[in-house]
Amino acid sequence: MTEPKKLMLRVRISTHDVHYGGGLVDGALVTKLFGDVATELLIRHDGDEGLFAAYDMIEFKAQLCAGDFLEIWGWIDRVGKTSRHMQFEAYKVITNAEMDKCPSACNMLSEPLMVARASGTCVVPMHLQRGSQDPDFAENRG
Repeated sequence: MTEPKKLMLRVRISTHDVHYGGGLVDGALVTKLFGDVATELLIRHDGDEGLFAAYDMIEFKAQLCAGDFLEIWGWIDRVGKTSRHMQFEAYKVITNAEMDKCPSACNMLSEPLMVARASGTCVVPMHLQRGSQDPDFAENRG
């Protein structure tokens, strides 16, 4: 079996995303980003946005703050008749330098830091499946 094609979304965490004191962002933002990656995976794989049925696992491993840059990775690891099981990983790659005299300073991390991971199942009803919209994802058809 070939390695599944992975998809990556890169985002910057904004001050508008802050939910807690100290500039901390809640895990719900990462969950939303996993959903965005799932939607794109389904469009590439089936030509439809589908529906996210359930997460079967989610772990938050490190904090997020305003100014952080994330890479959100996702891939389809199992394909059923209408179900698509997916894996997700979120990595912090840039973080705010927290310098009082230069609040816009940021640091590249020497190694990406995993901040969350999850797995879950999405569903694309048969009548909405239009086939792969991306040749790279056609081989993920199960």
